[in-house]
Amino acid sequence: MTSEPDLRDVYAASAGRLVAQLYGMTGDFAEAQDAVQEAFARALSRPSRIRGVDNPEAWLRRVAMNIARSRHRRRALFDRIARSGRLDADDIVPPISPDHVALVTALQRLPRAIRETVVLHHLADLPVAEVATALGCTADTVKTRLVRGRRALAQHLQEIEMESSRA
Repeated sequence: MTSEPDLRDVYAASAGRLVAQLYGMTGDFAEAQDAVQEAFARALSRPSRIRGVDNPEAWLRRVAMNIARSRHRRRALFDRIARSGRLDADDIVPPISPDHVALVTALQRLPRAIRETVVLHHLADLPVAEVATALGCTADTVKTRLVRGRRALAQHLQEIEMESSRA
């Protein structure tokens, strides 16, 4: 094949098959989906990689398999380190409280720009000036987003609390 394949067509024709194949190999459906999506993302980000490939599906399968293998090796290494006692099991995955779940749920209801601002300022503990630099906006914009975000979060958290009390 000498021309660049239309990845939309390749995706429509082969993504399901690739996920099924990777699922069979990994035994983890979410991992299979992630690996296939990452393979397509790599093809989209650097089309030269797939240009000239005779069989784009085979190329994507190989990339997805390599991604899945790399992730498996990293997970296995992490598991060995955790079992060795070099990591305290309680520090590996902190418990998630109902309040944390409610906060993340409320954050997801915010518009992206406001959510990013609130997270960087309140969760990453960055000062307003650093948030502005990270997001490419002014400090005044950050302050406005923080006010709007806190107001919206309070409302969303109240709604979540009311929903949970009804259940």
